[in-house]
Amino acid sequence: MSKILSAVAWPYANGPRHLGHVAGFGVPSDVFSRYMRMAGHDVLMVSGSDEHGTPILVLADKEGVTPQELVDTNHAIIARELADLGCSYDLYTRTTTANHYAVAQELFRQVHANGYMIEQTTRGAISPSTGRTLPDRYIEGTCPICGYAEARGDQCDNCGNQLEPTDLIAPKSRINGETPEFIETQHFFLDLPALADALREWLSGREASGTWRPNVIKFSLNILDDIRPRAMTRDIDWGIPVPLEGWEDQPAKRLYVWFDAVVGYLSASIEWARRTGDDERWRDWWVEGAVPEEQLSYYFMGKDNITFHSQIWPAELLAYAGRGAKGGEPGTYGVLNLPTEVVSSEYLTMEGKQFSSSRGHVIGIREVLERYGPDPIRYFICAAGPENQDSNFTWAEFVQRNNSELVAGWGNLVNRTGAMIAKSFGEIPQPGALEPVDEAVRAATLQAFDTVGDLLARQRIKSAVGEAMRAVGEVNKYVTDTEPFKLKGDDERERLATVLHTLIQCVSDLNTILAPFLPHAANRVHAFIGGEGEFIPMPVVEDVHGLDDDADRTYPVITGSYGSTPRWESRPVTVGAPIAKPTGVFVKLDESVVEEELERLRES
Repeated sequence: MSKILSAVAWPYANGPRHLGHVAGFGVPSDVFSRYMRMAGHDVLMVSGSDEHGTPILVLADKEGVTPQELVDTNHAIIARELADLGCSYDLYTRTTTANHYAVAQELFRQVHANGYMIEQTTRGAISPSTGRTLPDRYIEGTCPICGYAEARGDQCDNCGNQLEPTDLIAPKSRINGETPEFIETQHFFLDLPALADALREWLSGREASGTWRPNVIKFSLNILDDIRPRAMTRDIDWGIPVPLEGWEDQPAKRLYVWFDAVVGYLSASIEWARRTGDDERWRDWWVEGAVPEEQLSYYFMGKDNITFHSQIWPAELLAYAGRGAKGGEPGTYGVLNLPTEVVSSEYLTMEGKQFSSSRGHVIGIREVLERYGPDPIRYFICAAGPENQDSNFTWAEFVQRNNSELVAGWGNLVNRTGAMIAKSFGEIPQPGALEPVDEAVRAATLQAFDTVGDLLARQRIKSAVGEAMRAVGEVNKYVTDTEPFKLKGDDERERLATVLHTLIQCVSDLNTILAPFLPHAANRVHAFIGGEGEFIPMPVVEDVHGLDDDADRTYPVITGSYGSTPRWESRPVTVGAPIAKPTGVFVKLDESVVEEELERLRES
């Protein structure tokens, strides 16, 4: 058994999430985490709402509310969306907690004490209309290296080079289109060149492991070629104070939102431990050598965040431990583990265009959940999502996959198995001797545990769900081959019992195999085939109090009790368990859905 940290990208709290967001971080991380729990590993899945930064200030001004009021509203919306989607976080929290402030400041202080936070005078981008800092990521222009017209002020997604806003040709604000004004200002920079050798050694080891997706490891190694110090503070009054004498009382100096966001993986783990009553339990996943078990950490995100997870965050961890060229000592938390793998997905477009809330080209998660439920969208993301290349969501494919794969494939197998047993026996029958055809389908289903499990352990979710559905097809073929609906005579009663017992055993096993992908449906199928209680645990949203100076404050979190998660193995069905005629597992969608949804897009 291993200690598995499932570190999930922090959604930005500027509004509800859309389909493109959760395709990269939400569903893939949940499928992986659910499988690893079923495989017997000790999983800690954490994330939260990223609530600081200039865009929050801009949006709060526009809506006539305070930044805190804005993020309070959006955090609650996002938490409910992700919980309803079935994302099984041990803790989904937020960055505006006293606990998070304390953890982020501890890391900053120790990195500074070890010499890796260097003070420099730089030219910062300011919005002429508001006087506020423009974050690097919210400045766009032409890349001076490759000529890409939509490079950002921190990197070019086309050529992968690290940039500064002043490097861009014709820079403009992505918030309001203004040309930024550049002024001199003092900031702390993470001394990445002093950590470059340690980063390269670590990344080379990850490359040699062969586990990282090729596009991710290639990009991560390439950005080391142009490594330079990176600003870790900002001129802004909304965020975490700089925890150094002479700086902490400056009202307009705060930690860079991306510094505090990646620290969230650690702070959320610490908050989770504190809420369990064992304050130090987080160390089992984070501190090198804290437990005898293997400690593995997987970070899930979209490809635009690779830089922060394969360079900036590992550099901060190395600097905190004093493992760069300048040496140093570990801080209070000790030597913290570097990521085992950065699991980055590509981009999802919709109907051939980029998702854009501002242009109305978007489908919100809440809309999908309310109209179609979580199963079809989770299945689409698993089967056709942007796992290792950009992919396109279309309503036509969404309807087709739901109807031909979920309804006609898996749902039909469950329904007719249950209906035949209910009609012929009313309970799971006692089987007779198995024939070769029975043994073959049982062997194929059992083999799927190994095949699908191996793929899920390596985050190959698209291939895994494909193999699971191939096994569904094998069992549907078994029905065609054995024709149990024709076994009607008394002399065929034992054979009918054997076939139907074999069928429901296969359905039970396939339900286990499909549970990480379709947890909501798994609980329904479990009930249909005579199971009792909840089969696979689901997340819940709870209101909690802050833990420190914010103890009087309450906020919602996603959490859950996942100790009853079923094991990744076949369980014999119970002979004699009553079986009633099932209702539909999935809902067939009318073809008119396609035009209705396209019309909504045109009207938005």
